[in-house]
Amino acid sequence: MKKILAINPGGTSTKIAIFDGDTLLYQKQIQHKMEDLIQYKHVIEQFEYRYTLVLSSLHESLTDMSSLNAVVARGGMLYSIESGTYSVNDIMINDLKAAKRGEHASNLGAMLAYKIANDLGIPSFIVDPVSVDEFEDVARVSGLKELPRVSLSHALNSKAIARKAADAKGKSYELSNIIVAHLGTGISVSAHKNGRMIDVNNAQEEGPFSSDRCGTVPSYRLVKMCFSGLYTENQLLKMLEGSGGLNSLVGMKDIREIELQANAGNADADLALRALTYQIAKEIGAIATVLNGKVDCIALTGGMVYSDRIVNDITRRVEFISNVLLFPGEQEMTSLASGALRVLNGEEAAKNYRGAAQC
Repeated sequence: MKKILAINPGGTSTKIAIFDGDTLLYQKQIQHKMEDLIQYKHVIEQFEYRYTLVLSSLHESLTDMSSLNAVVARGGMLYSIESGTYSVNDIMINDLKAAKRGEHASNLGAMLAYKIANDLGIPSFIVDPVSVDEFEDVARVSGLKELPRVSLSHALNSKAIARKAADAKGKSYELSNIIVAHLGTGISVSAHKNGRMIDVNNAQEEGPFSSDRCGTVPSYRLVKMCFSGLYTENQLLKMLEGSGGLNSLVGMKDIREIELQANAGNADADLALRALTYQIAKEIGAIATVLNGKVDCIALTGGMVYSDRIVNDITRRVEFISNVLLFPGEQEMTSLASGALRVLNGEEAAKNYRGAAQC
């Protein structure tokens, strides 16, 4: 069997796991305190901090690093690429350091994998990064020529869940029409047609609001806010991602706490949750038109799917489209290991990242 280290950096944690083939041997979620992260102006500056913690955790687990065959990580905000497993190379590292498509903790994944793997003399990979782009040409068009729509989403988990949903329906992913709603800190609702994710809302700037992201907001009034002189650029960007969504509406990010408050009679919390599920269902309904209404199933995944209230509120609005399958949590660590394993076993070749030349 092949032993693989998987690394998944998030906003306030870094997940690591070791697999022997498909078998999980070890898993840990390293939590990062805000007082530790706040000292870094840019995400890229967290590299040494997270690298040290990852190595420390592996040492504490008594992991024999020399037994590893590969390191795989969640991919970051790279230039648009097709789905698949990619070898980490210098072009990829330089693009992530430059962060031209934006800063995100996932940008650190490839860097951590590259460093650890190079020290061990083994290959490093990323799988289905957030910049996976399988859009049809019509999906790229917005109402402003200067602002085409961009594919940035929870591609890793969404494509993994789409495959699981296809299996549950007794069909191959390559012959299925599936809607996947990833309901986490950010929300991605994607249309999968014959093995390709042909449309998805950009979770940073479109679609339903989430725990701390605004989603789609009234553009005219947003421009007025930008030039009102009341806010700096950083303040407005923070409103859109970080202090928006449920955080703006009820002053809380934790869905579990908000649901408790709503059930206890907090009218604001109740309305916010109803609006959240309304927007998610509305997005699912809209993207069903991309598939001409021919939908094999709707898959709900992510942390919100642990909430019966959220699931029930969404389901009653969208089950007329197709049946709803539930996949609580996410499959990202397993998906990372599986992508690397397919390459190590010779089932597919690792793809080569070429940066802007690839677009």
